[in-house]
Amino acid sequence: MIKNKTLILGIGNYLMADEGLGVHLAERFLHKKIPEGVDVLDGGTGGFHLLEYFEQYERVIIVDATLDGQPAGTIRLIKPHFASDFPQAMSTHDIGLKDLVGALQLLGTMPEIDLYVVSINSIQDQG
Repeated sequence: MIKNKTLILGIGNYLMADEGLGVHLAERFLHKKIPEGVDVLDGGTGGFHLLEYFEQYERVIIVDATLDGQPAGTIRLIKPHFASDFPQAMSTHDIGLKDLVGALQLLGTMPEIDLYVVSINSIQDQG
């Protein structure tokens, strides 16, 4: 299978205020001109339904919120190679992403992953 070049994947939940940061970013990118070979996807709350996308791309850039004790708005780049490389307090869907990375490792289809996490103060119930 020929893989596409790059996927920008926004993760989060629109209904949970700052936790929806990644999906709001993906939505904004969908209205902008992006380079050829780059696709954008609103990945919702992650999980195994995203497995096929990770298998189709050489590089996946993930944007998500995290509760890491840093000042709100702090942006960090993490290059996860293993499920344990994900932040301990990512967000409500981090278990799905960790499991997904584990599955990709077992399948031998792990793309290059750039995980951009943005610190938030709290995960609100809905807002």
